[in-house]
Amino acid sequence: SSASFGPHTEGSRRSWGRRLCVRARPPSDTRGMASLGRAAVSGCRGGRRRVRPIDAVEVHGQQCCSFASYRQKPEAQAGKIAGLPEVRRLMEFREKLAQGSCALPEARPHAVTFQEAGLSGQDVQLALEAGLATFLLHAQSRVANFCGEGFYTIGPCGEELLGGVGLALRPTDASALHYRHLSTSLVRALRSGKSMDQVLLDRARGFCVSTQDPVGGGHHCLLGGGANDFLVTSTLASQSCPAVGRAAGLRLAHHLKIERPLLPPDAVSYVSLGDGSVNNAHFLSAINLAEYMQHRGFQCPVVFGISDNGLCISLKGNGWLDRFAEQRLGMPVFYADGNSLASVYKATRDAAEHARRRHVPATVIFSGITRRFGHAATDRQEAYLTQAEIEAAEDHDALAGECARAVAQGVASYPQLLGRLEELEGMVQKAFDEASEEPKITSREACLSFNCQPLVPKAQVAKEAAGLPSASKVPTTPQLMRQCMTLAFNELLEARKNLVYIGEDVQHGGYYRVTEGLHEKHGWRVADFPPDETSLLGVGIGYAQAGLVPIVEIPYAKYLDCGGDMFFEAVIMNWLSVGRKPCGMVIRLQGFDKGVFGGNYHTHNILHLPPGLDVVAYSNGPDYVRGLRHAVAQAAAGRVVMLVDSTDLLNRRHLFDKDDAWRRPYPVDHSDVMDFDEVTTHGEGDRLLIVSYGNGVPTALRARAALEKEHGASGIVVADATYLSGVPGGLVDLLPRFKAVLFADVCKMGQHPQAGQVCQLQAQGVLPAKWRSIAAVPTYNPLGSTLTFLSEEDVIKGALPLLG
Repeated sequence: SSASFGPHTEGSRRSWGRRLCVRARPPSDTRGMASLGRAAVSGCRGGRRRVRPIDAVEVHGQQCCSFASYRQKPEAQAGKIAGLPEVRRLMEFREKLAQGSCALPEARPHAVTFQEAGLSGQDVQLALEAGLATFLLHAQSRVANFCGEGFYTIGPCGEELLGGVGLALRPTDASALHYRHLSTSLVRALRSGKSMDQVLLDRARGFCVSTQDPVGGGHHCLLGGGANDFLVTSTLASQSCPAVGRAAGLRLAHHLKIERPLLPPDAVSYVSLGDGSVNNAHFLSAINLAEYMQHRGFQCPVVFGISDNGLCISLKGNGWLDRFAEQRLGMPVFYADGNSLASVYKATRDAAEHARRRHVPATVIFSGITRRFGHAATDRQEAYLTQAEIEAAEDHDALAGECARAVAQGVASYPQLLGRLEELEGMVQKAFDEASEEPKITSREACLSFNCQPLVPKAQVAKEAAGLPSASKVPTTPQLMRQCMTLAFNELLEARKNLVYIGEDVQHGGYYRVTEGLHEKHGWRVADFPPDETSLLGVGIGYAQAGLVPIVEIPYAKYLDCGGDMFFEAVIMNWLSVGRKPCGMVIRLQGFDKGVFGGNYHTHNILHLPPGLDVVAYSNGPDYVRGLRHAVAQAAAGRVVMLVDSTDLLNRRHLFDKDDAWRRPYPVDHSDVMDFDEVTTHGEGDRLLIVSYGNGVPTALRARAALEKEHGASGIVVADATYLSGVPGGLVDLLPRFKAVLFADVCKMGQHPQAGQVCQLQAQGVLPAKWRSIAAVPTYNPLGSTLTFLSEEDVIKGALPLLG
């Protein structure tokens, strides 16, 4: 079975030093550097001799070679590269394999043999190959970084044996991996049927930020690439809550019998992180929710994998993880020796099968791991570790120890291991050669194109909506805005089996009765979650990744800040994955704008507008219904849409006196949708256009009446422009008709979305010569008063100079 390590020749071993572009000699020894240059040229793709000029770049404050000279290896650089710790230790590892001198590790707690763990020889060989490739990729990434062509150097060395996790999980299990857990990712990719050449090339593309990288497309270096692999950002532990959402979502999707679930019903959701991340609020939210769901009897097969290397960059662990697990984790905890492939495999397999069989959360801790090198190329270990500690860490070679085990247990021989190492080294070198020459992102337009999924055209939305099942009978009499909203949510929940509604206090109707009666009709598709916006939005991400379309209700606009990072993670995911892993959802943000109850925390009027997010704010019930139909269709296509509800409008009946003007009939035609470009106008004329949204619309209408009555003004039109994260097309078409325009924004000055719209309109050359922008007062909103909100007086004061 060991023959699967592949062919090797004496010649391939002799070429090892040349492939790595360094020799196993002290940095000061530069003998024979010309031969390194020749080897680099002859080793190019297809055997073609290609010599490119040597350029210099500045990297980390020192003059280094460009990637062209990185392959050619001028004598001046070879000694420096040879002195890189990762390169030097890799050469030592090669010599150990050549001499058959890898030390067999001492027995540790949780250590088992390959046979006791149930690992076949083929399994061990696969994991060892992934471990060898992990070491080689990291060393080559450091060389590439030194030469100015590699841009990601966070090191996985010391954690090469976590490839056992990839063996223990099923290929159909969901996986979100900490950025140091490269070996797990390699094993999963190889088990999926990808060739080693392809896997290594894809990884090199990530390090070199090639646009051909199938994971990040040149936007970022990320682990993943498989259908059930989900991306992990650099935000500490932010992968945790979405993993809980995927676990719960895959079971819910199966229960709802949706047509195309993205994960099989027997999958588990695996998520890994480092020991320092257990202190982060994201992780604390995730484990709290997972254990809460188990307590409530909800199915949530999630497995948390924690690698304990005793360092969170520079902060030492001081044994905290063991104490944390003992006093904080209520779920079962499985322990593994992180220096033993068999132990890692067995503990992960047991944890995953426990979660799979019982549909409950579990944790596996990989203990005793040593981070061999600095956190990244920029890490100054000498600032927080002694030289003795640095050297001891480098000396601790778990991969070499596992090679010794493989030889001792008859799975492989040293010549086979050495031969495969050299083969892989050549493949890694070739992968970096190719990846370095592939195109990188060179235009702003390329970045912008992946902000979000393409917009589904209005006509297509209307056509598909017309074919949806009819909603229950709706009243024909005029309705309050909140009543229209309730009817709309019910309509869409009846029409779309994969639509779910989650929030806080939503089962009994919510603070404003908008979801009243929906839980009784639709069961756990309308569900309460604990009051934690981080886990709530994280579950929304996970639900979307499991094939559901979530509507996530945030009880008050200010509370979005509590889950801010999960909010931004949901929005950026399409861009980060170059459109391959969108997190389509609708975020319903209530508790916004004018009100006398709750003060600033329940009448917040600041909005976040990150790139890729669609933000809309409606002023009346029918528009909300028509807009919601459009928003849900966009979310189903992968976009993130945020609906902002003005509290003051939900129960509004009248505009003037007792006119009942704000209660309106429900639009029963499913194909009647309102897209982001539509702008509604009130009034006739061309003298002044007042542009507003949400509660600003009735405010502007009352101000217009006062201007007409008290100042004799005429020709004033109020435009209800609901789309806030861009310029609606209807507004662009409307502006040329008017002599002047007033933008009346209900958000605080300096935080108001119309400021961005004004800039875009000015750049397009469609603003009239006379225009002004007003907004709410840039302070906080006191309890019991509407003093700080946009008022009729503000609109009148802003309009008069434009009417003069």
